[in-house]
Amino acid sequence: MTGKFIVIEGLEGAGKTTAIRTVATILNQNNICDLQFTREPGGTPIAEALRNIIKNGLDHEPLTDKAELLMLYAARIQLIDNVIKPALKAGRWVIGDRHDLSTQAYQGGGRQLDKVFIETLKTQVLGDFKPDLTLYLDVEPQIGLMRARSRGELDRIEQQSLPFFERIRDRYLALAQQDSTIAVIDATKSIDDVTMQIQTILTSWLATQVITL
Repeated sequence: MTGKFIVIEGLEGAGKTTAIRTVATILNQNNICDLQFTREPGGTPIAEALRNIIKNGLDHEPLTDKAELLMLYAARIQLIDNVIKPALKAGRWVIGDRHDLSTQAYQGGGRQLDKVFIETLKTQVLGDFKPDLTLYLDVEPQIGLMRARSRGELDRIEQQSLPFFERIRDRYLALAQQDSTIAVIDATKSIDDVTMQIQTILTSWLATQVITL
């Protein structure tokens, strides 16, 4: 039995951490208990080092947008090859805090890097590897950033302007419309309501996976 790869996506303050716990609980209730948790960027020593540079910068040297993009893919392939693929092959289900959709939205939408350049890089690095299911937690940027600020100091990504996050949200929603494996969840609702949305979507999706388990 091979495992499945489920990813939680969303803007800052969308509630990804709570959603990840909800997904794990639902999987456990369906007798899927061998779980592997990952985050991006990060998840391996090299990827975590790159995460620190991406999030915080290094020695006051400006990090260019293209360098940021390349670091994200370097961190991602380290995680995929060294953690995610071995876990899936061993039959574990992987729950990811972000994956490639984040790059499409943040660097493609937010940074406005060339779509063809990003798509070419994605194809060369990832091939046809992608999540089996992505849950995108949709929240208005202003609400999400307010939630993020309440948690404490913002990192270099979180300090970007409101229009930056508005472009990200627009790209997320556009990509979700084009991919049936991406489910959109209204994350402006109460925690109980968001939990119910996840429950409905995940339960329905699991029912379609029975034959392939």
